[in-house]
Amino acid sequence: MKTPLLDIQGLVTQFSTRRGPVTAVDGLSLKLEKGQTLGLVGESGCGKSVAALSIMRLLPKPAGRVAAGRILFEGRDLVRSSEAAMRRVRGNEISMIFQEPMTSLNPVYTVGFQIYEVLKKHRSLTRKQARREAVNMLQLVGIPEAASRIDDYPHQMSGGMRQRVMIAMALSCRPKVMIADEPTTALDVTIQAQILDLISRLKEEVGMSVLLITHDLGVVAETCQQVVVMYAGKAVEKAAATDLFESPAHPYTVGLFASLPRVEDEILHPITGVVPSLHDLPPGCAFQDRCDQAHEKCLEQPPWIEITPEHWVCCWKPKAHQS
Repeated sequence: MKTPLLDIQGLVTQFSTRRGPVTAVDGLSLKLEKGQTLGLVGESGCGKSVAALSIMRLLPKPAGRVAAGRILFEGRDLVRSSEAAMRRVRGNEISMIFQEPMTSLNPVYTVGFQIYEVLKKHRSLTRKQARREAVNMLQLVGIPEAASRIDDYPHQMSGGMRQRVMIAMALSCRPKVMIADEPTTALDVTIQAQILDLISRLKEEVGMSVLLITHDLGVVAETCQQVVVMYAGKAVEKAAATDLFESPAHPYTVGLFASLPRVEDEILHPITGVVPSLHDLPPGCAFQDRCDQAHEKCLEQPPWIEITPEHWVCCWKPKAHQS
């Protein structure tokens, strides 16, 4: 079997708080193959962004730390790599688009300066060469009149334009993996579609893999080949995107699909209850208090059950196995 480009094994990420350590990511495992787009799905607070920051080694210090597990990138364990080695990987081989472009871009520097600083750092270009390449990157992501817009400050651009600048920065070193953390958050529908089309097109042109973090199932359906669903810090279902949409197996995944608004149905069907506090998770399955299929066995940690060779679910009574 070929080695995955990115192989996360049993990742546990914890934060120190006044109430004691809290586990934000608990035993996450996933594989990202070369040229693949993998969706990491779940509602706010489930640990998606923390997993991304763990990969990039950008957890806030000293509170955050990877407590266990391995993050293998081309066979190298990033958890145990030196900071110097991570600086060579970060932005160069693995890049990241952050959630909010206005706060991710430095407001006191032009967008061009912020792009060619990355180029100068990782590709050893002169300032003139880096500026020329930065203009090319802005043109690549569809910013008109790139040669003049390169001297704009972030506040002079719209939200969609700033997101394109973030993509240009992430692509500037032709990374092997791009982590896109909610890349269409706060953008209107037409701009969202443009950004998703742009990421998909550039993925093919550059030949990279994408880890797409989102809570939007429509985005997943449009862009992803594989999906990992998270709840309260843990993965609960892993499947090919087509399998997940045709036959979701975990009660939480089923609830996510049922809660989507439909034109033919005037009544919304939300998942009852709220996500439990990570400080006070119930024993066993964290979803049990909100699950209409819960029973006594759910007080124990559920096993991973194989639905098909590419579809796994962490549940005592997955939908596909119910009689």
